Amino acid sequence: MVESAVQRRLAAILAADVVGYSRLMGHDEMGTLTTLRALRAELVDPKIAEHMGRIFKATGDGVLAEFPSVVNAVACAVDIQRRLEARNADMPEDRAIRLRIGVQPGRCHRRGRGHLRRRSEYCG
Repeated sequence: MVESAVQRRLAAILAADVVGYSRLMGHDEMGTLTTLRALRAELVDPKIAEHMGRIFKATGDGVLAEFPSVVNAVACAVDIQRRLEARNADMPEDRAIRLRIGVQPGRCHRRGRGHLRRRSEYCG
């Protein structure tokens, strides 16, 4: 089997996770999960798409997304934080969801083509 060439490109990686996730889960697990699902569906995922990003990994309390430029990734992060601040305005401080967001420029490597089983991708 011949290995296909590796495609390389520059990208910006946005990493976001929930501040105090364990504390929030300990206080109200079901309420926190419901709030996080709504936050992803209504704010985070749409803003990432709006700024030409692509989520390539999601965890219980965070996401990693690839953007074509640092400008797109930072604009997305600022947009999310501003809207999140507005959402949290009416929440009690101990129940507010806050995100820690960082942006890192880096290289993405893609090997293979076609189906996911034949393709591997690494960004970082």
